[in-house]
Formats: sequence, C-alpha cells, structure tokens
Amino acid sequence: MLQRIHGRPSRACLLLRDASFPAPFPHELEYSPACRGTWNIVHTGMTLPESHQIFACASGCLRGVVLTAAEMGLMDRFSSIELKERDLVQTDNEQLLIQCVTDILQNLPQLPRAVLLFPACVHHFLGCDLRYVYKTLRERFPQVDFAECFMDPIRQTKSLTPEERLRRAISRLLPPQAKTPRTANIIGSNLKTDPQSDFARLLQLGGWLLRDMTRYSAYDDFLRMGGSRLNLYTNPFSLPAVRDLKKRLGQDFLYLPQVWRAADIEAALQALLSRLDLTETQREAARLDIRLWQKRAEQALQAARAVIGTRPVALDLTFTFRPLNLARLLVEQGFRVTRLYSDAFLPEEEADFLWLQQHAGAIELFATKNPNMRILPRKADGRTLALGQKAAYFCSTPYFVNYVEGGGSWGFAAITELARLMAGACRQPKAVRPAVSRKGWGGPSIL
Repeated sequence: MLQRIHGRPSRACLLLRDASFPAPFPHELEYSPACRGTWNIVHTGMTLPESHQIFACASGCLRGVVLTAAEMGLMDRFSSIELKERDLVQTDNEQLLIQCVTDILQNLPQLPRAVLLFPACVHHFLGCDLRYVYKTLRERFPQVDFAECFMDPIRQTKSLTPEERLRRAISRLLPPQAKTPRTANIIGSNLKTDPQSDFARLLQLGGWLLRDMTRYSAYDDFLRMGGSRLNLYTNPFSLPAVRDLKKRLGQDFLYLPQVWRAADIEAALQALLSRLDLTETQREAARLDIRLWQKRAEQALQAARAVIGTRPVALDLTFTFRPLNLARLLVEQGFRVTRLYSDAFLPEEEADFLWLQQHAGAIELFATKNPNMRILPRKADGRTLALGQKAAYFCSTPYFVNYVEGGGSWGFAAITELARLMAGACRQPKAVRPAVSRKGWGGPSIL
C-alpha cells in the first residue's frame, strides 16, 4: 500500500522532553539514509576465521551483501545463489540449495572449515525443508561445519533479528569440551577488543585468558572457545548466543553493557570481579586500578571540555549501543549536547532517558529512518561536533568522531580515548562524504 510521505518535517523531530520511551517514533514506512557506516551480517560473518559465506536470495537482496563482500576485498570468501521468479513456482528449492552449495564448494580451491549458509525470507514463504538441506550437506561434506544462518529481516520485529540469529548460529559451531580454568570469551563483537579496555585489564590482572574470535585467523583457535568457563558480551545482539551456550555447553555469561558514566562502569566491573575468584591482594590492586582509570578519564574529559567549549554536540545510535548513557555523561560534564539521532532505545536506558528529559529536555531528538529526514535541511550549527557517521551526515559537519559501536574499547579507557578523539576532531576537520559512503569502513574501529 502506497503512503504519502510529504508533510510536516517535524514528524521526524521531537524535543526530548516530549518524546516517549522506548520508541519515540512510529514504526512505519522507512527511509534509508546515504550514510551506512554500520555493520551488516556479512561483516559479522567474516569475523569467523577460515569460513565461507553463501547467500541464497533474489538479486535485489543480494546487491547489498555482494557489495559489502567486494568492499571488504573478501569476495574469495563469499558466494551467492540468485533466485529467479520461476524458482518460486517451478523449482524444488531444497534440491536447488543442495546442488548449488555442492557446486560452489566443489569449485573452491580448497574446502573451508565452516560455511555460513544464508537462506532468505522467501524460503519461509515456500515452506522449504531446511533441516533436510543441512542434513544432506553435512553428509556430503562431513569435514565442513555448516552454520544455520538466515537473512530474514521480515521477522525481526517478531522473532530474532538476523544479527541475533547469526551470532547464535556461529556459537553453535563450538563443540563440547573440557573447561580450561581462568578462560573467558568475548562473544558477538564485531570489533577486536582493545586490550586497554577495563574488563580486559582486570582479566589480565587475575591471570585470566581472554579469547576473542575477531583476533583469530585459524578456525581451531575459534573452536577452543568452547572450553572457556565464562562468556562476556557487550553487544546486546549476543544475548541469544550466550544463553544458548550456557544451556548447551554450561558456560556462564555476564553482560557488560556499553555504559559511559562512572557509577555504571563501576557496577559492571564489580559484577565482573565477583566472577573472577581473585585473592584479596588482587582485589585491592583492582580497586586501586579502577580509581586510577576513573581519574584519568575525568582528566581527559576536562581537557576535551577546554577545547570544545560551548560547541554543539550531536550523537547518533550507531556510535554506541548506549547513546542516552553517553549523552547523560556529556551533559553532566558540561558539554552542550543539542541533538540525538535515534529511532528507538534499549529498555535498559530508561533511567537515562528520564534523567535527560528532566535536565536536558531541550535536546532535539531526530529519527534516522523517517522519510521526512530526506527533506530536512542537512545543516546544523557550522561548529557542531558529531559523534557517529549518521550525526555527521545529518548535521553536514566536518567535525566528527568516526566511531561505530564504541570503537572496540570499554569503560574508563573508552572515555579517555573518546575525549582525546573529540578534541582532535575539533582541531582537524575532515570530509564527510568519503567517510560515510562506505559500509562498515573508514574509521579506526572498522574491520
């Protein structure tokens, strides 16, 4: 059904004090802005070492994933099966998938250790027997691990999103094995974990080994993650994966949300310390380190505040999973936050939302997907400092920090680095278009 999208541009903009939580804008016809700097499932799948991805869908759906693989320079790890209209009515789609995947694998220079097979929405509509497909493929290629993925965004509001399903599918490749003492995994991150991140340093202090799939080039290193005792995750899309690992492999898990305020960081670190079985001497050393890291972060923010002054700050939802928590930190530290770009918020951000409504209700909240964003002026205050590619694009500002999903850092270390980058962005303007026109690329945090 066609829908008229012309009208008052204010449909895409609210004052924060007037917004509702967690979805301030109605979920309806969507606009896809030209800045696409976030990851998609191809980027995430490429973090699995020695793997090959196969997408089976129509050409329109294939366009985005093919371009992503090509942009990454990894077409040798990517294949596609294009479905035509006749395949919907004249083809045995189970046999089509089996024969096409067989042909792809037999023509590769060597078999991959794992295959990420992505059927699409249409396979739901066709009632395709995917259990039979995977059973047959595993019998034909017993030396290959097949991950049961899906590219089915039509169900993401009622079921798992493709991102959640992919992370769970990858984690299901881990076999049962004996547990290794003092080992932890970081699950579901797109980015390599910064070794200076607070939780990484605490693990090191306690003699724990942190296993991170994004740092591995060998599939066997990935498989050893099945022997870790604890799974950590900062990406909320990872929850189905860690729940499944706890049920299947008995691995405990802990959520370290991507928070920015000191009290919230300390609470997360205390939760981690309670899992690490440290000596009292180690615990006291950890407490001293945390206080030192906090002091450095506060000093870095003060130095950045001296550079930024009253310059407007805009922040978007791709910069961090907790944009409201970061906005609250910046407001509390005296920064002039004027704009937020987000279509919805995580339920865990409600307290920060209510605080901002009371103390910074004049912040303008913009949708990023509302069609009226096409016609809103692409210009803000010429001095605006943007945190994230979407904020930079919509504000048309050359002063921006080109991070996605927190840049791989966490905790007080992330604040210290962010303060440095914010000050640097004000001193060194850069062109917006080259940075935002490539998906999942261009910044220091990218694959």
